[in-house]
Amino acid sequence: MAKRKHTHRKHRLLGADNPALIENPAGPPLPAACIHKICYNAQDILSAQLNMQEIVNWQAPAGHVAWINVHGVLDIPLLQAVARRFKLHPLVLDDILNTEQRPKLDTYPDYLFLETRLFYYDAENLSVSSEQISMALGREWLLTFQERPSGSFEPVRERLRQGQALLRQSGPDYLCYALLDSLMERYFQVLEAINEDAEQLENQLLDRPSPEDLQNIHRLKHVTIQLRRAVWPLREVLNSLIRNEHGFFSPQTVPYLRDLYDHTVHFTESLEAIRDTLSGLMDIYMTSLSQRVNLEVRALTVVAMLFMPATLIAGIFGMNFDQMPWLKDPDGFWWAIGMMLLIALGMLLVFWRRQWLSSRRDS
Repeated sequence: MAKRKHTHRKHRLLGADNPALIENPAGPPLPAACIHKICYNAQDILSAQLNMQEIVNWQAPAGHVAWINVHGVLDIPLLQAVARRFKLHPLVLDDILNTEQRPKLDTYPDYLFLETRLFYYDAENLSVSSEQISMALGREWLLTFQERPSGSFEPVRERLRQGQALLRQSGPDYLCYALLDSLMERYFQVLEAINEDAEQLENQLLDRPSPEDLQNIHRLKHVTIQLRRAVWPLREVLNSLIRNEHGFFSPQTVPYLRDLYDHTVHFTESLEAIRDTLSGLMDIYMTSLSQRVNLEVRALTVVAMLFMPATLIAGIFGMNFDQMPWLKDPDGFWWAIGMMLLIALGMLLVFWRRQWLSSRRDS
């Protein structure tokens, strides 16, 4: 038997100063990479765009927390410039470029590197798409890498601009928590949309099930599997951050990480509840389909039973005898038809009293 060949997309960096080899990911082209920096403290905030030449020698103002956000991950020279400025390991760049990874946490002497995912829900097709979010947390700075501008971090930027006290007075560790919390909020938005679609499917199944409903159930189950694959390892990442073995998070931030961990537990439990609901919808569909088949078979049985006396009477009068009642009678035909109708009406009355003609009760 021939062996199945398994392949996966893997990006290779030949060194921080060498050209890079990269396979373009499938799907629509990603936007050009750009760097956006925000430097802030309790008193002021500075926001601007940086190019590749500026990032190499860029220095954050004294006493400021630096947040560098990179949109787009296909501009290899730009990413290498960021890596040289913040002394990122080549494997970190490799992980940033390989955008199909599960959430994980890597520890380096001067920074933490973590991966997570951001999901987008398509309610029309009942499917989800995702992009990878990479973060590198240093003592005085935070780097974030996104495949495309998504707006998921905009609430955090708005809080910084409005001078939210706790965020502006805290270090990059609390900023990292705030960004992870904003991603978790997007997770719950996706979860709520899935729950609404599941409830709508349940109403449709109770009303009139269709094969399309069965396909939608399978689509939603596939969505829940994708979400679980992303959130389950994220719990392990947060658990490692809570232990704070390398001291990148202050004691004031650790309780917020615990709260975020609780959110992931709640999300997982809610996701499991939706999966149980979808399994129940599958049972409802099969039960409804079986009940509809039973009703159709019962209707056909009633019709067949109504014609059985008529068939019997017609068969009796069709026998080859010379002497039979009503055989020579001019009204014999109508007597036979009347007897057939009378028996049929009597049977219909019996069926009606037994509620065999009703589609609302199966008795």
